[in-house]
Amino acid sequence: MCLAIPVRIEEVLGAETAIADIGGVRKEINVALISDLAVGDYVIMHVGYALNKIDPQEAERTLALFAELDELDQKASIEATQ
Repeated sequence: MCLAIPVRIEEVLGAETAIADIGGVRKEINVALISDLAVGDYVIMHVGYALNKIDPQEAERTLALFAELDELDQKASIEATQ
């Protein structure tokens, strides 16, 4: 299953590319569909393409939920091996 995830724009390289922070990893993504993009903006990214901007508070809430899910998944994996 593929998910579209919120990412923070760290650097705008041009009209079609930017550097995004994806869980602490900086990656070049395609931003051709987004107008008026600025450093600090959050976008929804799917397979390397920014689809649209997202409200920063909503992005942070979503990222926090993903972190919670990851933590629960790790705990379940540990418990399953014991």
